[in-house]
Amino acid sequence: MKYIFLNLKRFDIPPELGGVNRLAPTPKWGWAVVTGVQEKLCPLVKECRFPIFFPEAHILGANAALMPDSPVELGCQGVFRQDTAVGGNFGAFTTGRTAHAASALGCDWTMIGHCEERRDKAGILAEAGVTDTAAVNRILNQEVRRAAEAGLNVLYCIGETAEESPRRDEVLREQLTIGLEGVDTTGGKVVIAYEPVWAIGPGKTPPGREFIQEVAQVIKGITGGLDVVYGGGLKADNAQMLASIPEIAGGLIALTRFTGEIGFYPDEYIEIIRLYLGK
Repeated sequence: MKYIFLNLKRFDIPPELGGVNRLAPTPKWGWAVVTGVQEKLCPLVKECRFPIFFPEAHILGANAALMPDSPVELGCQGVFRQDTAVGGNFGAFTTGRTAHAASALGCDWTMIGHCEERRDKAGILAEAGVTDTAAVNRILNQEVRRAAEAGLNVLYCIGETAEESPRRDEVLREQLTIGLEGVDTTGGKVVIAYEPVWAIGPGKTPPGREFIQEVAQVIKGITGGLDVVYGGGLKADNAQMLASIPEIAGGLIALTRFTGEIGFYPDEYIEIIRLYLGK
């Protein structure tokens, strides 16, 4: 199975507030994203799955826009490390969106361990004088467990920074073994996204085909063959290259336009998918 994941980050914020949303008024933005892509995805759904990760405020709007048998699968951008339980905590988690809450809102997926989330958690721990990467992975493992218990599929993101590059395989192994400890990964419940953190951002040089293939083989060896997608950014200019790597099962799209009026545009998203699938 192929997967095209779409992470909309905070693309709902309008330009006058520092954002990139030129698609629709903010209250209608989630609805506009779904209606802008779902019919065009229908002919491709037999070959691919299309989970879209929305900022929390837009999940209901996106859910309301789903047509019957929509190819769009809804996801949230992370879950809290604790959750409600029958006969237990009823929801005293101020600011924490739990996995059960995401499921009740209509989500099928969540994303955990994105490099931006890892950076945030490491920064919080650093304020307490803790610089243990294993601690970050243990927190993420709690999130993955809560997601699995709530019946959510997980896109689990891993990757090394520039400083970690010399010991890349060791870093990835720690992220995978600690982050997925005690989690049932069978049946496609967990997909791995590899993010070369050192290559993400303006002016950075992205990795080539041989490097990505090598890393995907390492990840598959550690995880017993879990599906791996490229999380460094699936774009028009690398879609065909990534599609040629047998160990890569798709990619993670965010921005579709990187110059001029940057942002996410539905037609450009569809074009990236067509390039990847050779359509």
